[in-house]
Amino acid sequence: MTASTTLIGTCPECEGSVSLKPDTMEGEIVVCGDCGVDLEVRALAPNVVLELAPQEAEDWGE
Repeated sequence: MTASTTLIGTCPECEGSVSLKPDTMEGEIVVCGDCGVDLEVRALAPNVVLELAPQEAEDWGE
């Protein structure tokens, strides 16, 4: 894979195409441009795998 290669994944929420920057790393959080959901990059090769990012619990100052 070269530095100019654009990676494309599929949003598991809306099934829209998600373009990733060439320097994207596994574990990184990206945002779906179609539905706005946060996605975690689970794999880059051989195929891009995106999953819904875990929701962080609000502690509301407790």
